[in-house]
Amino acid sequence: MSQFIESIKVEDQEIYLLEYHQKRVNQTFAHFGKEGSIDLKKIFEHLEHDEDGLFKFRIVYDLDKKVRTQMIPYAIPEIEDFQLVENNSFDYSFKFEDRKELERMKMKSKAEEIIIVKNNHITDTSFSNLLFLKGKEWFTPNTYLLNGVQRQDLLKSKEIKETEITLQNLKQFSHFQLINSLNDFDENFIYPIARIINLPGNEEYLDL
Repeated sequence: MSQFIESIKVEDQEIYLLEYHQKRVNQTFAHFGKEGSIDLKKIFEHLEHDEDGLFKFRIVYDLDKKVRTQMIPYAIPEIEDFQLVENNSFDYSFKFEDRKELERMKMKSKAEEIIIVKNNHITDTSFSNLLFLKGKEWFTPNTYLLNGVQRQDLLKSKEIKETEITLQNLKQFSHFQLINSLNDFDENFIYPIARIINLPGNEEYLDL
């Protein structure tokens, strides 16, 4: 049976964006024709977590409501370089625990992290959504693979805008940053667009 995963930010014993995580879990059960769901808040409270600091609350579950949990200390990664990787058939509409295809793409690349290109459009990295800076405004691709909780929250609060980002217009943006449930929107933690080693016009893309 397929297993799914939620990675939730817990900082100083406070859990973040729980409403979005719960909604995604509920949608997963509904999509696969299962009644009910699992209650993330109850699972967290049952742990009686009392450590301060930043943690990844990792929940692996299946459609029979079997659950495994881990509380893992977390530090935001600093990534050296990125590579555009083309894969027109990859689908990650649901947050499956199985990441074999993502790991395969990373292993074949020449950079520390990949940016997946699908049908000529920029999507996500292997573990995050993306934001791109043009002038003073931040944009996120409307061609995401997974509609992450941080992405949803930033769009709702209108801190970012959604737009079409392709191989053709990528160089119109000056910087980018990675966001997910544990990596917040932070204008002090951004990468210049040149950190992508195979920008259009530089060299061939990696077609997987």
